Amino acid sequence: MAEESKPLLEEVEDLSWGEVGKLAQGYLRIPLALLLVEMFYWFITQPTNTLGVIQESEAWIWYQLLELIYGPGTATLSEYNGWTTLVTLRHPDFWADQIRLYVSDECAGVHEMLFITVLIMMSSGVPQRLRIKSAVVACVIVYILNIARLVALYPLAMSGCAENPNMIGCEQPMHDFHAFVYQWGFLIVLILMWLAWFKWVNAGDLIRKEQASGKGKWKFIYRNNWSNIHKAALALSVILILGAFANVWLDEGAMLAKETVEACEFYSSVTGDCGEARDVWAQEIQSSWSLATLGMLGIAGTIITIDKPSDEEE
Repeated sequence: MAEESKPLLEEVEDLSWGEVGKLAQGYLRIPLALLLVEMFYWFITQPTNTLGVIQESEAWIWYQLLELIYGPGTATLSEYNGWTTLVTLRHPDFWADQIRLYVSDECAGVHEMLFITVLIMMSSGVPQRLRIKSAVVACVIVYILNIARLVALYPLAMSGCAENPNMIGCEQPMHDFHAFVYQWGFLIVLILMWLAWFKWVNAGDLIRKEQASGKGKWKFIYRNNWSNIHKAALALSVILILGAFANVWLDEGAMLAKETVEACEFYSSVTGDCGEARDVWAQEIQSSWSLATLGMLGIAGTIITIDKPSDEEE
């Protein structure tokens, strides 16, 4: 066994640092892309109701399905912070006969749509048109699953309050389900969706074929040649992002408002304190959001360039 493994060990030892870097780039580009998308999503959802149109559509569908499945008077749809996103669940067993919930930025499902889209689009080798179509279909599936999740909140709340009618917090099973879905549920579903898609499109064979026929085509690549202008632009972009974070984290009032908002989001709560905290948080991060967005765009525009094949290669 030792003699058979020796050539393999020698081959590994003969790898140059450049080849090791290329291997690392291939393996790490998907988690790096997911990290960048997480940052991008965090910034676009900091102002209140950034995804207002999507939130309103989901709230309207949620309300209509509740009325259709559980009967008239099950819920009411009303305005919250200028958007029609407040759905009030109604039942005699609920505390004060109602539970006030609203479709927030997090509840819109866009986070999950971005996640599955990145997984699909970063599966290099699969034809781009197929990846785009698959990402659109995956986003539609996520949208439908998110609606189903919202509809499931009502029977879960009823099950808890049936045992403890008219008690504060009797809808805890609904909150437990909500927490599980956002911590683990959606992540598991999205990874399974991507694995099923990878198998369905036979991505392994497609990757090999695409690599064989991909020579001579324009493509996005990481920049190899860096001038002083590129380095300066990258440094400025990083400074903008660090400044955006510092502008928020060093503000005590903003951090207190953030903690309140996170607690309200976790319990899908709608109270006066929650509304005030959201307003304070939104005002505090407006300038930081703009700075960070500019910084992220600057980094992307600096690091990524277009590889234009020469006429000789064609």
